[in-house]
Amino acid sequence: MTDQRKIDREGARPASLFERADSAFGLGPVKGAPKLPPVPPVPEPLRRTPATASPLPATEPAVAAPRAPRVTEVPAADTVQAVPAPPPAHPPQPAVTFAGPVAAVDRAHLREGGLIVPEDPVTGLLEEFRIVKRELLADARAEATPLARRILVCSPHSGEGKTYCAANLAIALAAERDIEVLLVDADVVRPAICERFGIAAERGLMDALADPAIRPETLVIRTDIAGLFVLPAGTATSRDAEYLASIRTGAVLDRLTQGAPNRIVIFDTPPALAASPAAELAAHVGQALLVVRADETGRAALEDAQQLLSACADIKLLLNAARYSPSGRRFGSYGARG
Repeated sequence: MTDQRKIDREGARPASLFERADSAFGLGPVKGAPKLPPVPPVPEPLRRTPATASPLPATEPAVAAPRAPRVTEVPAADTVQAVPAPPPAHPPQPAVTFAGPVAAVDRAHLREGGLIVPEDPVTGLLEEFRIVKRELLADARAEATPLARRILVCSPHSGEGKTYCAANLAIALAAERDIEVLLVDADVVRPAICERFGIAAERGLMDALADPAIRPETLVIRTDIAGLFVLPAGTATSRDAEYLASIRTGAVLDRLTQGAPNRIVIFDTPPALAASPAAELAAHVGQALLVVRADETGRAALEDAQQLLSACADIKLLLNAARYSPSGRRFGSYGARG
């Protein structure tokens, strides 16, 4: 049902819809809308700060301007000075050149003694010593030290072929390309190397050990076999064992191998069970070749000799005068023609 009463237009203000609804339904006076807390005034827009204004407060971190890349000035090419490299800690020493007398090796004397003759056809003896030298060279090159290039040739007793093997080994090694071989006669009691080669004996190893003023390279004989040099035993005295045990021995041997990485030194020493030089020199070599004669050298003698040479870490055994090979190996007949 709707209210059909006329609206009083001449009196007070016209009734609102809420008032008219109250008069019709008896709802009572209409309460006004609840009051809300006052809204804070909206701040005015930030004004642009002029250039003379104070900076922002400290609580608001300032953004640093990016830095310009640093430019390093490079001097002109003609003004650059090269910095010299520092010198090596151990500068290489100059090679010691053998400057002793020159002597021709008697080839006929070599043949009479059953030794290898460089100019002769290949024989079974040469092939055997080629095998021996390959193993010695392999170990010397693997170590790559002057000590490994020093080889001592010895035997337990006399008559077992140590000088014979030392001479043949030196000749076989001298045939290698770019290798120098120095054969040292260290058997002062019974020197035999110079006699085997048919050359005159001169001053040698013991003279250099006894007199510090003597340079050992001036006593080395230069032979006419390419790459082969000989150092005689020298003058024997009653103090040879003491000379070999002195510090001077190491200095002399170092002098003979100084600056020459392609130089092999072979020592022919007295029998290990007969004299002391072999045991003394064993401390100055990297390899020892112990020569024993087949069917003659006893086991006890072999073990005693090995013990005396124990200062050398690498001792090899060479069986001499063997007439039987378990493999049936026999050299020297392949290239022969009937």
